[in-house]
Amino acid sequence: MNLPLSITKNIHDWLFELMSAPIAAVVEMVLIAVAFLGFFALAGLLLVYMERRIAAFFQLRLGPNRVGPQGLFQTIADALKLVSKELVVIDKADKFLYNLAPYFVIVASLMALSVLPFSQEFHAFDINIGVFFLLAVSSIGVIGILLGGWASNNKYALIGAMRSGLQTISYELSVGLSILTIVLLAGSLQISEIIAVQQKGGWFIIQGHIPAFIAFMIFMIAGTAETNRAPFDLVEAESELGAGFHTEYSGMKFAYFFLAEFINMFIIAAIGTILFFGGWLSPFGITESIPLLGVMWFMLKVLGLVFLMMWFRWTFPRLRVDQLLTLEWKYLLPINLFNIVFMAVIVWLGLTINF
Repeated sequence: MNLPLSITKNIHDWLFELMSAPIAAVVEMVLIAVAFLGFFALAGLLLVYMERRIAAFFQLRLGPNRVGPQGLFQTIADALKLVSKELVVIDKADKFLYNLAPYFVIVASLMALSVLPFSQEFHAFDINIGVFFLLAVSSIGVIGILLGGWASNNKYALIGAMRSGLQTISYELSVGLSILTIVLLAGSLQISEIIAVQQKGGWFIIQGHIPAFIAFMIFMIAGTAETNRAPFDLVEAESELGAGFHTEYSGMKFAYFFLAEFINMFIIAAIGTILFFGGWLSPFGITESIPLLGVMWFMLKVLGLVFLMMWFRWTFPRLRVDQLLTLEWKYLLPINLFNIVFMAVIVWLGLTINF
């Protein structure tokens, strides 16, 4: 038995021996759901801590350093605070949509997480249109932001929500086209197949020559804008709009929006890792014969790209709305359209680099 496939296969076999097939299938799905929910919460807390420490490093200050060793438990304390805070009820809000909005954002992030392969073994949902599925479900989150801003009956929240719709619709074009550039190179929409092609010929960031590097740069810029992070954080813009679209949210409902932002950053970094850096593959061409080794490589690459996105935030000032749209429509989109044709020519001529 191939060792990396043994853990999940053993659990699967044990469940089906222990109980009937329909019940075992349901139990498997419940276990997977619980695992993703646990990862969602844990990853969000760790990313918040990571951002605080990195921000402190860039600004030559200490950051969290009191609660726990090196402030490690600070985010846990903040989470407990948010859980215990009162949920403020807005009298003139559309209560149904106001309460529904945070769940749109959370569910969209969880659906996107479900198709990410953490290793050859830990891949919950591998479908032949995996990349298309990722693009589709990641677009749902903006509905929650629009609903939250509009249902709050607050002018600042509404302005933030409208900015989010404008920003997301604009930059989704660049995200989609940069992903399609790599799909051309891979010849498949299935995520496991995209990684398998890189296992044979090397990471796409190298295989695809200059077009792959251009696609990666555009993907990271547009992906940062998609997650509403600085320098594209016009959606929140604390100096202008308070907290933007979630101005009227408190307690756990605010925490849902806050947590989803960091998980979406993780998802963007994970997609970049899968498409450009071989996913869970070792950079040394070593066959993943040790359990969890693939998970380690995947997480290291993802955290590297997360660090890059945090570097953006603490380096560049916030763009104005006109600058935001100019960057997308006058620069990124035309470059992307040219780049996808460039990649098509390279694939047609068979000029990819294999190693």
